[in-house]
Amino acid sequence: MYRNHNCGELTIKNVGEEVILAGWIQRIRNLGAMKFIDLRDQFGITQIVISDNEEIKKQAEDLVTETVIQVTGTVIERSSKNNKMPTGDIEIDTRKIVVLGKCKSTLPFEVNSEKVDINAVREDLRLEYRFLDLRNEKLHNTILLRSKVLKTLRDKMDELGFSEIQTPILANSSPEGARDYLVPSRLHPGEFYALPQAPQQFKQLLMVSGFDKYFQIAPCFRDEDPRADRAPGEFYQLDFEMSFAEQEDVFKILEEIFISTFRKHTTWQVEDGPFLRIPYREAMEKYGIDKPDLRNPLIIQDATEIFKNTEFNAFKGKTIKVIVVPNGAEQGRKFFDNMSEFAVSELGAKGLAWTKFDNENNASGGIAKFITDDVKTALQDKLGVKSNDSLFFVADEFETAQKIAGLVRIELGKRLDLLEKNCYKFCLIVDFPMYELSDEGTIDFNHNPFSMPQGGMDALVNKNPLDILAYQFDVVCNGYEMASGAVRNHDIDIMKKAFEIAGYSEEDVETRFGALYKAFQYGTPPHAGAAPGIDRMIMLIADSQNIREVIAFPKNKKARDVLMGAPSVVGEEQLKDVHIAVRE
Repeated sequence: MYRNHNCGELTIKNVGEEVILAGWIQRIRNLGAMKFIDLRDQFGITQIVISDNEEIKKQAEDLVTETVIQVTGTVIERSSKNNKMPTGDIEIDTRKIVVLGKCKSTLPFEVNSEKVDINAVREDLRLEYRFLDLRNEKLHNTILLRSKVLKTLRDKMDELGFSEIQTPILANSSPEGARDYLVPSRLHPGEFYALPQAPQQFKQLLMVSGFDKYFQIAPCFRDEDPRADRAPGEFYQLDFEMSFAEQEDVFKILEEIFISTFRKHTTWQVEDGPFLRIPYREAMEKYGIDKPDLRNPLIIQDATEIFKNTEFNAFKGKTIKVIVVPNGAEQGRKFFDNMSEFAVSELGAKGLAWTKFDNENNASGGIAKFITDDVKTALQDKLGVKSNDSLFFVADEFETAQKIAGLVRIELGKRLDLLEKNCYKFCLIVDFPMYELSDEGTIDFNHNPFSMPQGGMDALVNKNPLDILAYQFDVVCNGYEMASGAVRNHDIDIMKKAFEIAGYSEEDVETRFGALYKAFQYGTPPHAGAAPGIDRMIMLIADSQNIREVIAFPKNKKARDVLMGAPSVVGEEQLKDVHIAVRE
């Protein structure tokens, strides 16, 4: 037996008991006549004392931190108690120590979070020695939190009547917005599997197969560039689908999942449902982004008409967006200059105009000389500008002005510390456009190609494609996209027409989506679903700023696994097996 107790569970009630503990040496304190060791395992820390046994004292001389040892001894009451430790009333009077796992005397970085800020260590070094990094208490507890959240999600889906069904990892290539990871086939020369970007087609096929409610904790694979909120290569989502379901049915499930999970695992405020619903175009108008952080009270307003007769050349013929900051006039000139520099250097804006109003409603600073009496009156009457407010203007082409104003709004919220604290603000972004213009000027799908257009076939036949809305939606929380979902297209004729508008022939559809094309001709129920992102959900619950901190073995900023050395060069024989030749 390696242990009969965990390190964090012993109390004053255990005094007098003979115990065996095992764990890592957290800290060693040598006081001459006595030596103290803090022994750590996943469950806590217990103080070990070595005093009158010369043999054990000699053995302990060679011990270093992070060595794994087994300690046998008697629980005694501490003379100097530590009320900051759960086990601070007791210690172990040691009579035997066994080294179970040696540790090098020099660590690549200090694991003990009391001694060093782990975030100050170079991230690639932490990832190279991730097995050490994961011993850090905060990170270790975050990974354990992930386990608890996954259990909560599974229990909730079971409670809601969903059946967990696994779908294939080796699948077919599908146009879902990102590059596929391709897997060459040994048995079929020149042919490839693709790792699924999402189980989209499989979950729809399960609905055709007569399963009423499906879910899984699904691994998804997309060859995308890493970001702080997006893990490269692979991520996990709570994928679910329901037969005979409409959009409202999915909303209720999403609200139940998020509210119950966040309330169980955080102490921050989570509002009751239903979530606020914001149409996509309204979100872009008010926030300049389709994932608004509602903790930020600032909104974007349109001032194009107000400045239609302006003499300010930078505004002429442009869409003008303005952000009004209540009581923002108290900021000094340097603040405004820094915001302008940020907009130009970081966002690529042509400039960021500004002005502010004093106690007597007189404009000063920035573009004050272009704020005529008529403009001032319009700003007050139409946009609600008051004394001591400051205003930031973005003038550009419509979509560019929206986007830059959205990013300026986010930055103002941060720099002015306007975000509401210790709360989660959820909303649903609804009514996404079915189509958008690609960079080449062609019609392309805006969101999920398998979604049902609002208005069905009639909309596809009679509307401008760019005016067609889809039954597509996102859940957004604190500025992060947390889930995407849709009412699915289950009609073969609507499916063919929808893809035709995006430039796919019926032959293309049959070739690329053969299973759905075939299945939709054999009785398909209406169905809908969504997929909350698990990694982002845990990142918010853990109040982490980096998604890599909630993944046990993540890849780095360049999508490399520096622990395992992936991706890596493989031998010529392996390449021959899968009929691949690498071009220099």
